[in-house]
Amino acid sequence: MHCRSYAPAVKTTPAITPLTDISVWMRGNGLEVVLLLLGTVLLVRFIGWARDRTTQRIETTSKDADALVRSETSKHRHALAQILTWVLTVLVWTVTLGLVLNRLGVPFASLVAPLTAGGVALGLGAQGLVQDLIGGSLIIAERQYGVGDMVHISATTMTDGATGTVQDLSLRITRLRTPNGELVVIANGQILQVTNLSSEWARAMIDVPLPVGVDVLRATDVLREVGDAAFDDEALRPLMFDAPTVMGVESFEVDQVNLRMVARTLPGKQFDIARQLRVRVAEAFQREGIVAAPDTATAPRTEDT
Repeated sequence: MHCRSYAPAVKTTPAITPLTDISVWMRGNGLEVVLLLLGTVLLVRFIGWARDRTTQRIETTSKDADALVRSETSKHRHALAQILTWVLTVLVWTVTLGLVLNRLGVPFASLVAPLTAGGVALGLGAQGLVQDLIGGSLIIAERQYGVGDMVHISATTMTDGATGTVQDLSLRITRLRTPNGELVVIANGQILQVTNLSSEWARAMIDVPLPVGVDVLRATDVLREVGDAAFDDEALRPLMFDAPTVMGVESFEVDQVNLRMVARTLPGKQFDIARQLRVRVAEAFQREGIVAAPDTATAPRTEDT
């Protein structure tokens, strides 16, 4: 008779994965990744702080005749500071990304083919972006305009363009603030024509329509007196380079004659000077009994160099 012995069944529990590897990784490469990201954020903020301090110093040390108007050099340096900040920020994050991938164990050799294919696809699909970057580089290199300039930009042939003050200039876009307070964003690669209304100096031209039978010589003398009085005004003189000049008869029409007055002003101040001169001309003509030609709008005209 054989006796069989049965061993009691032992219940086995599933093995628990130890957290040793994860904890070691967190104390090593994981900690380095966190420190890299934290250091990058702090470095980017320092770059922004340095940009703000630089632009403030540029504005403080500007040697303009009017503190409200930046010189051409200061505007160019302001734009360069913004572009340099953008380039440094992109460079810092790119290097950080490479270091983080290295800490995560991603082999760079395996990324060569995907990056090459992605670069080709990006080059084909982002031609507009490349065009914007090239356009922004040329705008800054050629000093076409800078931050603080008043410009008129024509971006497409289907629109009249936009006029405003440049608030931000980067390699890709230009931001304009219109006189109505609207913010216009224009891609640099789409810009067809730029009219800089605040380059070095500006000229305000006022055409004064008068009836044909008016005493032209007397009207010319009145305009000269208005120009001299405006130049002697303590509020207007800092905005003008010299006294307004009366150019004389500009044109003849059927029932009126146009006299032109020209004032050379600081950049961006031609509109203010034109409004002030028109008010003074209207008051002077009323005192002298000179009546302007009826049904004629005298919109301000400006020229800039």
